[in-house]
Amino acid sequence: MEKSTVRAGNLDLSSCSIPSYIAIEGPIGIGKTTLAKRLAHSFNYETLLEKAEENPFLERFYQDPRSNALPTQLYFLFQRMRKLQDLRQGDIFQPVRISDFLIDKDPLFAKVTLDDDEYRLYQTVYDNVVCDLTKPDLVIYLQAPTETLYERVQRRGNAIERNIEPSYLQQLNDAYTQFFYHYDDTPLLIVNTAEINLAESDLDYDNSGQIYTSDKNGTSLLQPTPTTADCCQVSVSCVL
Repeated sequence: MEKSTVRAGNLDLSSCSIPSYIAIEGPIGIGKTTLAKRLAHSFNYETLLEKAEENPFLERFYQDPRSNALPTQLYFLFQRMRKLQDLRQGDIFQPVRISDFLIDKDPLFAKVTLDDDEYRLYQTVYDNVVCDLTKPDLVIYLQAPTETLYERVQRRGNAIERNIEPSYLQQLNDAYTQFFYHYDDTPLLIVNTAEINLAESDLDYDNSGQIYTSDKNGTSLLQPTPTTADCCQVSVSCVL
């Protein structure tokens, strides 16, 4: 943990301990990349971000998932691995601090999109390339109902995502829920974003910033409620 001397808007971090390496996760449309950028700005951290738009197979996958799932998945796997290897080999005094992905969840998409033979091939590759990687000090899992995810995907108007079906988002959402139910590799903060939007709402973000900064162990489940101009209520439902 490190002490922060940063203050961004109403997010006063001058006396808080913050993790050295935070990974933000969640299904498509949850706002993890935008939140990662906001936190990086507030904490004066560098970012380690996926570049989905660089995947040449992604648009074809959304048009024809059956034919394009495997190359899409393998491209993302190697892209994420390259970024994490750069982190491991970089200057330890200037590490990348905030990421919008957790490599451990990579097989989650593979299970949803690949057939049995493809998944066995993918798993062989995964097992041979994923090893000895830096683990986050904190993983933040953003969750929301599938209807909320679909609305956010439609609102951001990404042309590549125009063919995403609600049923696909539901499968991913269920897979994320199952994955993080069993996840215990690092401290985990689960944030229900059904009623708030930490990625897009300045008020929600500023008034809930302290939830990321305290020392955490195990799993914390937080249920924020919509903010007013004066406060943000955060209910800690469970700390394991």
